[in-house]
Amino acid sequence: MIAIVPHADGTVLPVLAHAGAKRNAVLGERAGALRVAVTAPPERGKANAAIQAVLAESLGCKPAQVALLAGASARQKRFLIAGIAPEELRRRLAAILPHSESTASSP
Repeated sequence: MIAIVPHADGTVLPVLAHAGAKRNAVLGERAGALRVAVTAPPERGKANAAIQAVLAESLGCKPAQVALLAGASARQKRFLIAGIAPEELRRRLAAILPHSESTASSP
């Protein structure tokens, strides 16, 4: 299950980044985080910007609504998805991860 967390401005989404991949894509879920691959190299914020764009496109929101909160130089990152409540983010994740139980609500 992806461990999304409510935030005063929206929802925090944990991301496991794969920079330098063959294509930009949301790969699924691993260890409580959304796996995102980008072709951009992990240098000078290029991969972070690419992940931001992939998240915005995949989740159906504006790039300005997606902001990196933590993990600028790490594979494990936390992004703020502004203006989207946790329940709505779960629904959007379910739409892009239809064969996964990663978006199920916590007991």
